[in-house]
Amino acid sequence: MLRIYYKKDRRLIKETDLEDLRDIAMTSMVWVDLQNSTIEEKVTVETYFDIKYSSEEESQEIESSSRFSEFEDELIINSNFLSITVEGFEYCPVSIIVEKGILFTYRYNDLKTFSESVKKIRASPASFNNGYQVLMTLLETSIDLDADLIEALARKIAKLNQDIILRQKRSDEEVLIQISSFQNETMSLRENIIDKQRLISALMKSNSFPEEYMAFLRIMIKDINSILEHNKFAFERLEYLQDTFMGFVNIEQNRIIKIFTVATVAFMPPTLIASVYGMNFKLMPELNWEWGYAAAVLFMIASSLFTLIYFKKKNWL
Repeated sequence: MLRIYYKKDRRLIKETDLEDLRDIAMTSMVWVDLQNSTIEEKVTVETYFDIKYSSEEESQEIESSSRFSEFEDELIINSNFLSITVEGFEYCPVSIIVEKGILFTYRYNDLKTFSESVKKIRASPASFNNGYQVLMTLLETSIDLDADLIEALARKIAKLNQDIILRQKRSDEEVLIQISSFQNETMSLRENIIDKQRLISALMKSNSFPEEYMAFLRIMIKDINSILEHNKFAFERLEYLQDTFMGFVNIEQNRIIKIFTVATVAFMPPTLIASVYGMNFKLMPELNWEWGYAAAVLFMIASSLFTLIYFKKKNWL
């Protein structure tokens, strides 16, 4: 899919037809966005504007030189954006080029960052005169969405913490899987935020990025630092929650072991008595006693009760 945004009479117009590309003046171009585009659309845009989008493999490289490159009048950026799925978060690589004030983006997924940025552009089209402003809007929106995701995750962690404290009906395995899932989401968010931090830092060091936007970039860096602190707190809270849960599990296991231990000790005296009277010696005075059996049974019961009462007084039960 091709989306072309260009200025016309103080408004920002959107075109999606590849045939209209050559009818738009180069000086009016603001943003060219390709999403799951055809080979024809990609080749036409690259040829017409004399640019080269990064491949999906290049977009996923972690080296600094692969993430950000600067030439005389061109910025080449590779960055990951988060996509929310049923399983959690998924990294979606995006190839970004800024050349002569025009923003070019190439992506494979329908990302919320882009749709929300388009809403902002439509709300105030006169404020967007070049690709630098659109790029900053994309970065700002990405940071805002990351902050929302961390807040939503914090609420989920608080709910899970409440369930553990109140001992809601959840299996131990289910709780551990949930904690592990939250930890993975927290780490994914942190990696995504750090990726944007590196990108914005590189833009601030750039010689070709307009000086008039540097103050805005510094504000975004401060926002990112605040989000990273919140993310760190969420991860530490998950570690504390995991330790608390394992403490509850250990207490429950100790209680069960304690019950078995008490039961074992309580039945030791009756077992000893039964063993004595189970001997096959000829000279045992009680063998001919009329009340011998009843007395032995009562003696075994009394010995068990005595053991339980003793444990109770010692607060071992």
